[in-house]
Formats: sequence, C-alpha cells, structure tokens
Amino acid sequence: MGNYKKEILDKICYSKLVYGRINKKLRIDLSKDKIEKMISTIISETDEAEFQKTGKNIYITNSERNVRLTINSHTNRIITVDKLEKMDHSKKR
Repeated sequence: MGNYKKEILDKICYSKLVYGRINKKLRIDLSKDKIEKMISTIISETDEAEFQKTGKNIYITNSERNVRLTINSHTNRIITVDKLEKMDHSKKR
C-alpha cells in the first residue's frame, strides 16, 4: 500500500460545499479553518493501516474519534466525513 498519509496531508483540498456537509454530518458548527485543522489532526493521528483505497476513494477510519473520512485519491479532495457507530463492548450476547 502506498504512503497515502503524507501525500494527503501535503495536497488535501476542499470544495466550497464540503464545509457545510461536514458540519451537518457531524452535527457541529465549525468555521472553515477549524474544520481544516480538525481534518488535518485526524489524518495525522490515524495509523496508515487504517487508510483503505477502494476504487477512486481513500477511506480513513479513526476509531478513537469514531469518524471515517472519504478522500478522492486522484484530487486529494475531502468528500465527506461520516460518524461511526460506537461499539458497546459492555453488552454480552
């Protein structure tokens, strides 16, 4: 697997509409600068083993923050951020 982390951190870009999409999906209200800082932090702290390229997208899963980033692998443009369901390990089956 390639070194996606460095390339994404160096070349990440944002569309005008993605800021609103991220705020809506994560149920937050951050400025463009704060969203960019948050995304950069998530990418930096996520182990490269959690970067998965499928088709034209790279999915970055950060379980500690319960989020998954979707980034276009050709343009390095952030597409969206999804909140992951928290795993409840206390329940027994």
